[in-house]
Amino acid sequence: MTRRLGVQLALVVVVLALAGALAGVVWEWAWSPTIGVVVDHQWTAGDALGLQHQFSGTGWYVVVAVVAGLVAGIAVTLLADRVPLLTLAAVVIGSALAAWVMLVVGSALGPPDPDTAARTADDGTRLPDHLAVSGRSPFIAFPVGALLGLVLVFIGLSSRVPTSGAVDSAPSAEPTG
Repeated sequence: MTRRLGVQLALVVVVLALAGALAGVVWEWAWSPTIGVVVDHQWTAGDALGLQHQFSGTGWYVVVAVVAGLVAGIAVTLLADRVPLLTLAAVVIGSALAAWVMLVVGSALGPPDPDTAARTADDGTRLPDHLAVSGRSPFIAFPVGALLGLVLVFIGLSSRVPTSGAVDSAPSAEPTG
């Protein structure tokens, strides 16, 4: 592996991680927190609608991650498609890192955990819920989007010319005469 190729693949990972950070900002911006109340020093969502909105953090994470992964996957693959298997490995590693960075950035920008604040708050105090993801399955959203972008580039958007030497020798469909 040449030094230039190694730098290019490292750049793919870094660009995807930066895309994850930007996606974390978008995730926090798109999400609206559930406002709950403190009862006996514990935070509660308040009503059924509040409980339904608690899932919105996970839902918005998935939407933003898939779109960001798709765009970032297309961009980095167009720039670094010289060795497809190494590009694939860099996209997998970079998109997994991006999913984690997105979570860290979005959570840091969102409100703090209301359970912690509720311990010292008075009853009836209204507190916003924190931005979080439920379960582990949403974390595949960014990699799925990025890999879909990679596949789209490899199948049809790439400027690479086939190196097999095969030339289309089918007769022309244009009429003669």
